[in-house]
Amino acid sequence: QLYRDARECLTLLSQRLGAQKFFFGDSPASLDAFVFSRLAPLLKAKLPNGKLQQHLKSLQNLCNYCTSILSLYFPWDGGEMSSAPRAAGSDGGETEEDPHKRRNQLLSVLVGLVAMLGYAFLSGIVSIQRGSVGPAGRQPIALEEEEDEE
Repeated sequence: QLYRDARECLTLLSQRLGAQKFFFGDSPASLDAFVFSRLAPLLKAKLPNGKLQQHLKSLQNLCNYCTSILSLYFPWDGGEMSSAPRAAGSDGGETEEDPHKRRNQLLSVLVGLVAMLGYAFLSGIVSIQRGSVGPAGRQPIALEEEEDEE
């Protein structure tokens, strides 16, 4: 039922778009951004079940719509919408366009970790106490001593 509804939705979008460049004329609107955000991953991603993806690929005007938006707003991606893997990236190695991909991933993880730790320390979620003496020179109360005082 879900696939049937999704196929119907794609077909209706295709009919509504027709031969236009965007849904409401020659310039994109917020609807175009929303529709593109749903169609592009569906068109580009490798999915375990490709029924919906195949239906989308059969709707040529929606494929052209995604390709034109990609080439217009994401020129570094080249607007490439084929499902064939790139020759350089198909072996799992680094591609020519980003030779430092692994380094950049590691740096972004380290920056994120430092930011989270910094937030934890500054907000007081985590604190470091030096030695066994508490503030103002008093000894911290052990759990057993606390029960005796009550």
